Amino acid sequence: MSAIGRAIWFIESHFAEDISLDEIAEAAGLSRYHLSRIFGLSTGRSISAYIRGRRLSGAAEALANGTSSILEVALDAGYGSHEAFTRAFREQFGVTPESVRKQGHVRNVELMEPIRMDDARTLKIEPPRFEESPGLLLAGLAETYAYNRTEGIPSLWQRFNAHFGNVPGQRGNIAYGVCTQSDGEAGRFRYMAAVEVDDTDGLPAGFTVLKLPRQRYAVFLHKGHISAISTTAHHIFGSWFAESGLEHGQLPDLMEKYDERFDPRTGMGVVEMWVPIKQ
Repeated sequence: MSAIGRAIWFIESHFAEDISLDEIAEAAGLSRYHLSRIFGLSTGRSISAYIRGRRLSGAAEALANGTSSILEVALDAGYGSHEAFTRAFREQFGVTPESVRKQGHVRNVELMEPIRMDDARTLKIEPPRFEESPGLLLAGLAETYAYNRTEGIPSLWQRFNAHFGNVPGQRGNIAYGVCTQSDGEAGRFRYMAAVEVDDTDGLPAGFTVLKLPRQRYAVFLHKGHISAISTTAHHIFGSWFAESGLEHGQLPDLMEKYDERFDPRTGMGVVEMWVPIKQ
């Protein structure tokens, strides 16, 4: 994965926190100076402007959705006062927070969307192992994405990770990323960041549940940075299935398993990619 891709992934996974240029540079594997220079040349904006724009875009959506306290939104976006937040918001979007909250939409606001993290290199994929998995009851946060617009997934994980380890009924310390078909929406899929649970009692607000059947899986390993995982997926579904003579199962499309071999802070490590196989 390119250094810029690693930097963008780190920002998208942590922009709700106080992150420093040193941390971003470390994740990218570059010096502060070099990262700042090539980030601007590659994206057309500075790192600080990108982080500010992403935080304010989230604030604009929260206001449009009816959040009652502008100060609360300001604090969540990293501003210490209503006045500082309003000034930054107006500079970013040309409108005030009050006007966005009143109108209840962001159609006239140019939000800062996540920058795509493309990686065209070809990865060497090891042959899969095959495993029988028992049925799983998963609980977590889910959103729908276009297949060519998956930049928002790291921020979904950022929100989910605030619950990880404290989900009622959570079993073990493995996180799951589950891709399923989106009902009635061509070209889109539903992605869920989840953990296995014993039951569905007392789950946090906004959580959804997915029950997977007992079935056989082909298990592939993605090694390296998580931002290149789509390349592994493209190999599985674009090449391996055609050559294997096997058929894909019904549910899910793909399940990612994140255990102790994966570092969620840096995005580096090993991710298991479980693909259901018809028996």
